[in-house]
Amino acid sequence: MANFSFDIVSDYDKAEMNNVLDQVRREIDNRYDFKGTPAGIDWLNDDKTGVKISGNGDWQIDAIIEILRKKLAARGQSQKVLDVSRDSTTNNMQTSKEVPFKHGLDQEKAKKVTSAIRDSFPKVKPTIQGDTIRVTGNSKDELQNVMQILRERDFDFPLSFTNYR
Repeated sequence: MANFSFDIVSDYDKAEMNNVLDQVRREIDNRYDFKGTPAGIDWLNDDKTGVKISGNGDWQIDAIIEILRKKLAARGQSQKVLDVSRDSTTNNMQTSKEVPFKHGLDQEKAKKVTSAIRDSFPKVKPTIQGDTIRVTGNSKDELQNVMQILRERDFDFPLSFTNYR
């Protein structure tokens, strides 16, 4: 009886995020309602763990976040990676907002995911290993059903599946 497994992580693809940021910058440069304004988007830091959005006011910040969401969807990335809970700040007639990316599964999030798996699939064994969850089972079909159920669930954080064996 072969055992199959996969890992569940809450992370994002930095290369894809780089592409998304470039596309958002291009759209900001081309939009007529942003011409002659300080509207822009940049990395929050060198580690690419978030973005800093700047503009004339909250309406411009919201418009740029909406562009960012559309570009993420177009590239197949989860919009749940954006943490837009921080307030925007205004200095010298310019508004800016920091939007960090959510990543990593803490204990509380991992327990939500494992309980969802255990409720639906009692034969599958989820194990919390740091910031990842290893899911093992006897059939590949069962593991694929677990992935499908987790995709359908509406968690407030992004989930990705790696190490499928």
